[in-house]
Amino acid sequence: MTKVETSVVINRPLEEVFAFIADFENNPQWQAGMQEARQISEGPIDVGTTYNQLAKFLGRPVESTFEIIEYEPNQRIKGRSTSGSFPITFTRTVEPTPEGTKVSALIEGDASGFFRLAEPLLNRMVQRQVNGDYTKLKSLLESGVFSID
Repeated sequence: MTKVETSVVINRPLEEVFAFIADFENNPQWQAGMQEARQISEGPIDVGTTYNQLAKFLGRPVESTFEIIEYEPNQRIKGRSTSGSFPITFTRTVEPTPEGTKVSALIEGDASGFFRLAEPLLNRMVQRQVNGDYTKLKSLLESGVFSID
């Protein structure tokens, strides 16, 4: 079982930060290896929303479908993979701070197939990648070079 946690404080309003991280079509802008993410269900993001994503990890393509299982606007979003070679659950939370918005993430997953072979190194690699992703998220959102639809 791989479990990583990270957090970062972003000097932006909470509502803007949450809107950006809750829209999974933004993932390729800030997550390493993420090539595409698109919502496949109709309507606004809420419990039951589904999306597909295509990423590369350890040089291998990873295609997954995710479903949102918890959604509290401007507070928390939680999803889990419903298909793919790497079962994963993620939780993203936001909270106000004097400097802006604290974003916290918890990612839990079970390696299978090819990835099970790499499991001893997986936790460290995923932690490093997730830390880098959230550092990039902070830089992107603080630069103002992004759009919130």
